[in-house]
Amino acid sequence: MALSNPLLLSSCSFHRLNPLLFSRRCYGTKLSQWHFNSFNHRFFAIAASQNGVFTSPEVAKCFDFASEERIYNWWDSQGYFKPNVDRGNDPFVISMPPPNVTGFLHMGHAMFVTLEDIMVRYHRMKGRPTLWIPGTDHAGIATQLVVERMLASEEGIKRVELSRDEFTSRVWDWKEKYGGTIINQIKRLGASCDWTREHFTLDEQLSRAVIEAFVSLHEKGLIYQGSYMVNWSPSLQTAVSDLEVEYSEEPGTLYYVKYRVAGGSKSDFLTIATTRPETLFGDTAIAVHPQDDRYSKYIGRQAIVPMTFGRHIPIISDKYVDKDFGTGVLKVSPGHDHNDYLLARKLGLPILNVMNKDGTLNEVAGLYCGLDRFEARKKLWSDLEETGLAVKKEPHTSRVPRSQRGGEVIEPLVSRQWFVSMEPLAEKALHAVEKGELKIIPERFEKDWCISRQLWWGHRIPVWYIEGKDCEEEYVVAKTAEEALAKAQQKYGKNVEIYQDPDVLDTWFSSALWPFSTLGWPDVSAEDFKQFYPTTLLETGHDILFFWVARMVMMGIEFTGTVPFSYVYLHGLIRDSQGRKMSKTLGNVVDPIDTIKEFGTDALRFTLALGTAGQDLNLSTERLTSNKAFTNKLWNAGKFVLQNLPSKDDTSAWESIADYKFDQAETLGQLPLPETWVVSKLHMLIDTVTTSYDRFFFGDVGRETYDFFWSDFADWYIEASKARLYKVEGHSVASVAQAVLLYVFENILKMLHPFMPFVTEALWQALPGRNEALIVSSWPQTSLPRDAISIKKFENLQSLTRAIRNARAEYSVEPAKRISASIVASTEVIHYISREKDVLALLSRLDLQNLYFTGSPPGDANQSVHLVAGEGLEAYLPLADMVDISDEVQRLSKRLSKMQTEYDGLVARLRSPNFLEKAPEKIVHEVREKAAEAEEKITLTRNRLDFLKSTVLVAD
Repeated sequence: MALSNPLLLSSCSFHRLNPLLFSRRCYGTKLSQWHFNSFNHRFFAIAASQNGVFTSPEVAKCFDFASEERIYNWWDSQGYFKPNVDRGNDPFVISMPPPNVTGFLHMGHAMFVTLEDIMVRYHRMKGRPTLWIPGTDHAGIATQLVVERMLASEEGIKRVELSRDEFTSRVWDWKEKYGGTIINQIKRLGASCDWTREHFTLDEQLSRAVIEAFVSLHEKGLIYQGSYMVNWSPSLQTAVSDLEVEYSEEPGTLYYVKYRVAGGSKSDFLTIATTRPETLFGDTAIAVHPQDDRYSKYIGRQAIVPMTFGRHIPIISDKYVDKDFGTGVLKVSPGHDHNDYLLARKLGLPILNVMNKDGTLNEVAGLYCGLDRFEARKKLWSDLEETGLAVKKEPHTSRVPRSQRGGEVIEPLVSRQWFVSMEPLAEKALHAVEKGELKIIPERFEKDWCISRQLWWGHRIPVWYIEGKDCEEEYVVAKTAEEALAKAQQKYGKNVEIYQDPDVLDTWFSSALWPFSTLGWPDVSAEDFKQFYPTTLLETGHDILFFWVARMVMMGIEFTGTVPFSYVYLHGLIRDSQGRKMSKTLGNVVDPIDTIKEFGTDALRFTLALGTAGQDLNLSTERLTSNKAFTNKLWNAGKFVLQNLPSKDDTSAWESIADYKFDQAETLGQLPLPETWVVSKLHMLIDTVTTSYDRFFFGDVGRETYDFFWSDFADWYIEASKARLYKVEGHSVASVAQAVLLYVFENILKMLHPFMPFVTEALWQALPGRNEALIVSSWPQTSLPRDAISIKKFENLQSLTRAIRNARAEYSVEPAKRISASIVASTEVIHYISREKDVLALLSRLDLQNLYFTGSPPGDANQSVHLVAGEGLEAYLPLADMVDISDEVQRLSKRLSKMQTEYDGLVARLRSPNFLEKAPEKIVHEVREKAAEAEEKITLTRNRLDFLKSTVLVAD
């Protein structure tokens, strides 16, 4: 890969650093100049028109959202989503973060699909072989949970009532029936993935990669088995990843319990505060701060654990204890608290587990054995109250860990699991940091990775144990059962019997291999691996997936010797219009498919892409409505362009259009002012937008293109072009406008296509001479000529037009009424403004027969509205042309009287002590603002009235 200097950011750093990570190297691809084949005019691509894929703005009032799926299927059928390796350029490759196979499309998916598709479509048009690899994750916990619930509701059976093979067969059946839902929804968003390369994390190729990775890491001593603290899900009865635990602030109870000091009097006791009293059966020490004078006399003595028939534990001191929390006394339960576990390992304390895998208490809890953890909590507190060991309980808000899947409270539990040793892998990644290949925050790798899960659905751990031997010590690791048996027989004899570890690997283990396993690894001779690895970019959300990104980097370096991607693009969250996180509880979840049905895919994509990179986006109906209007505006602009092009049989007219070579400075210099202006602005936009695309500033791309299209092209140039198109002189006048309209519009479609693929493709196909689809057309050429002086000249014309329009509005001139005007300016300005008098008259609704250009004010200046459009550019509009002065004087006099009455009322309220004393400060402030605004309007109206009266006197 030619891209260099990639960076990786942790989720905690994206606010401080630019979330868009890119090198300074740019790729410029020389593209062919816009041209038109005058002898082969086709208003639709042949294949598309024959299949009825597209409709033209000439026959459809607006873009039909129902055509989006037809367009998408046509693209796919033509093979446009596959990389064109014949182009020979450096490939652009993205691996789609695989959504869960159980998933349904939400706005987070819509965000990443939109952003990745923008990148892919842009680089495809830039001429790079472009590959976007799609796929889904088998989602071990989520999928097993879904199928278990289905079996319970539909058949009334539990998973354990089936054999492992029977259950996994049911899961595969479910996957075949429902697993494609999320993929079809992603397609609905316009994702131009190469679906011939779609992968599933449990498919044969990826499963082979997983086994290879496990065996290789084990052989290097980087995978080991041991009993350590994990996140335990009692209902699922499996360890879960840190990424699958969600913390929430929840109201709870803080319990205060007495621990008597052994050998002391009744007054010798320590009071601890805990939110989980049922874990006291697992206490192995009581800890206080070494400088806490309240308890220093007890350090080194023994405390008696309540309700344990006199079990003693040491009273120790450690600076870890917070003197200010609760009572300043800490119960140390290493088997059930992450921090206590670390403290126990540091101090060499024993670890005692009081809980079964299903969340009930075990025999260590004595009389409470067999009780659910929450039932045990209630009974224990009741018993503590009876024995006088309960001090008090009080409301307390706790940070509660819950399972992302089942929603239950996660239990910290010491469990025997398989782990990956992270430090050696992290060292290689950190070495890559030193070489400038990437940046990783090393603090994120403080503990080893638990990779085993107590599930049936997933990649079975390739470990086989020896019957009759200690599981901890006697096992073999192999790629297949046959290889495992051969290894066991070699070591233990031919009569040995083996059985496979029942656990499966963490889903994230296979996901960590995703960038290279999807390209054929471990077969490094695979064509895709040689052609497309390492990939170019990883795009993901900043909120949850840093661990995944880091693991992919470490696994990529470990197994391929290369960082798996050059860039990481982090997007933000989608929030509701009030900035709240979307959740079912709040009832503010927005369904992307419903949104598409109402607003169209293009409007949704454009809305999502306009957010600031890496920052959260507030999604509102107003934004969607506005961008739906943008889609319609594009469609109507296309309709205007098409309706004003020559007939396709008018060869002479099309040859005139084809003669314009807008990539040549000579042609630009010969264009009339409005045409020079809009083509120059277009060429500037192409450079700006291309740079923004290359730097991943997609919000800037959208806003800049939107502004150019809506303001410069639609509001100004299309309107100005009518001065040429509607003349009767023939082709010579109209052809320049037709050529510019077509040239500018097709380049707008190209720049907007990555954002709004459907409407732009439909409009592109409606244009004459489309010999290829927009999706595979060439990106506009950069560094094209532009004329800064002409831009300034047209801006003067715009300022003059705005001034006249404002005056018309101010005097309520009928929109259709044409008025006289005298334009006063220097000879140079008059020269270029007067040459565009037709445009000025059209845009400003002026009477062309009474439009004068002069170097000094007209004789009736005292009876005219004087406008200053800019330095050295003025206009005089005869007042009598705009209004009936006598009627206007009468109307303004009545209006002034009414305004004065309203103003006097406001002033009277403000002068009232009663109002000022009793009214809220906010109301008083609002009345003052209204009074000031009314006073300003009265002054303006009085000035205008005086001017009108003076005009009448002058006339008399």
